[in-house]
Amino acid sequence: MKGGPGFVWLASQSPRRAQLLQQIGVKFRLLPPDAGEDAEALEAVHAGELPAAYVQRVTRLKLRAAAARLARRGGERAPILCADTTVALGRRILGKPADAADAAAMLRALSGRTHRVLTAVAVHDGRRTHAALSVSHVRFAAMPAATIVAYVAGGEPFGKAGAYAIQGAVAAWIAHIEGSHSGIVGLPLHETAGLLRRCGVAVA
Repeated sequence: MKGGPGFVWLASQSPRRAQLLQQIGVKFRLLPPDAGEDAEALEAVHAGELPAAYVQRVTRLKLRAAAARLARRGGERAPILCADTTVALGRRILGKPADAADAAAMLRALSGRTHRVLTAVAVHDGRRTHAALSVSHVRFAAMPAATIVAYVAGGEPFGKAGAYAIQGAVAAWIAHIEGSHSGIVGLPLHETAGLLRRCGVAVA
């Protein structure tokens, strides 16, 4: 889309993704769900679904919903960017915790072990969809029970896959990372920049 509007539509409510786009100098406008949309329903896991298939399927669904939303609103034509992140412990998908007990259970499962963080990103340029998948490995040191209780009580795990935010206090217990730090946060910048350049979007 060379010579286009010079921005992308970011179909995400995540302030972290917005900050990451700003980091690489990409101009964007937000394309949040309409009041009547059930965005969380798109994240339902299918029985037997593997983490990589899951996160890529959800991203495609989000992109399709965002394109329909933009058409309804009559918004200016520009590439649409969507992403989704999940945490996987083996074949088990750890989504957003339902409540404090669920968050604590996830953190206990991750404590002292290595897990994967998968972020799928997709950009629709008006004609076709460009997509990529980032897979990183994160190892937590063993976390004392009191640490998990305090972290959950602070509220940070809610709304986050795997019940944690790597940019938060729990980082003190992350012993090793292999992969993309920005991908773990929620938007892999290397892969995202490549997709945007294919769509003619200026990237720093």
